[in-house]
Amino acid sequence: MHTVEELAGLIRNIPDFPVPGVQFKDITTLLTHPGALNDAVSLMEEMLKGLDYDAVAAIESRGFVFGSVLAARRGLPLILVRKPGKLPGATFRKEYSLEYGTGVVEMHTDSVPKGSRVLVVDDLVATGGSAAAAAELIRMDGSVPTAAAFMIDLCTLGGASRLREGGLPVYSLLKIEVDG
Repeated sequence: MHTVEELAGLIRNIPDFPVPGVQFKDITTLLTHPGALNDAVSLMEEMLKGLDYDAVAAIESRGFVFGSVLAARRGLPLILVRKPGKLPGATFRKEYSLEYGTGVVEMHTDSVPKGSRVLVVDDLVATGGSAAAAAELIRMDGSVPTAAAFMIDLCTLGGASRLREGGLPVYSLLKIEVDG
C-alpha cells in the first residue's frame, strides 16, 4: 500500500499550465503508477470513514476518476458535474470563478432523490470555485451537499477554507503549498 507521502511523490508539477503563472498538479503520473489509484481511493475511504452520504457528485474531468471508484465501492449513485453542453438531458447550470478565469458546470436535474446527502469529489481544490458550484447544483436539485473530498488541497489558494466558511466540510489527503 502506498503511503500519502509516496502518492504525493507521484504527482507531477507542470509550470505555466494552462496559463502562465499557474503551477498545475498533474495526477496522470499517479494514475499510471501500478496500484496508486487503488491505494489513493482506499486512503480517501479511510479519511471519509464515518461520513454519511447517499451519492457521489464527481466534477469533470479528473474528479470522475476518484468519484467513480468511491461510488462503485459503496454501491452508490454517481452524479456527473460536467462542462456545458456535455449532458443530454435537462440541466442546472452554475458559473464560478477559478484561479485563472471563470468556468461553468452543469448537472442533470433529478439526479438523485430529493433530500439525498451528496459527497462532492474532485482531484484537487484550488480556489474552491468548482466545488462550491457543484454544491450549489446539488442544492438546486433538492439535495444536500454533505462534504467535499479531494486528493489534493492547494492550501495556499484558500479554496478549502472558503468551502468550510460556506458550511461545507472538506477532506483532503495531501496539503500542498504553491507559489503565486
